[in-house]
Amino acid sequence: MDRPRDATVSSAAYPPRDGPLTRKVRDYVKTMEALVPSVTSSTDWEPLAEFVAVDDFERVGTFLEVQNWQQYTEMLTHWAKATTRFETTVQRISETARLVYFEIEERHYRGASTNVVNSMTVFDFDEAGKIRRLSVYLQQPRWASTSEQ
Repeated sequence: MDRPRDATVSSAAYPPRDGPLTRKVRDYVKTMEALVPSVTSSTDWEPLAEFVAVDDFERVGTFLEVQNWQQYTEMLTHWAKATTRFETTVQRISETARLVYFEIEERHYRGASTNVVNSMTVFDFDEAGKIRRLSVYLQQPRWASTSEQ
């Protein structure tokens, strides 16, 4: 099966061939994962702002909620305070023009509980290479949380 010529794909089945926007997405996620354990206020997300067109930013979530950068960092702060650790495994990542399709398994650790979900986020970049929009899609089992035994 032929893969599209304009796509960058990285998964267990294919060796990584990251384009410039894919590298930015990977750096954004790596930065987020590093920040989660220490976040106490929305200003703690400042290192993420270097990747983002803050004044033009929009996030559309899984319930079609729309957030600007300030609202998004406030939501992230609330989530991070309840999260001991956050990890991801990339399933597929594709880059075309100004979009990166980022499909991952997310693991949210909260004490003895682990919540595992699959998500796909479309990162939309502006002409300067900054993230201007996130569109988030989610798959999760009916009972998403598991306790360690």
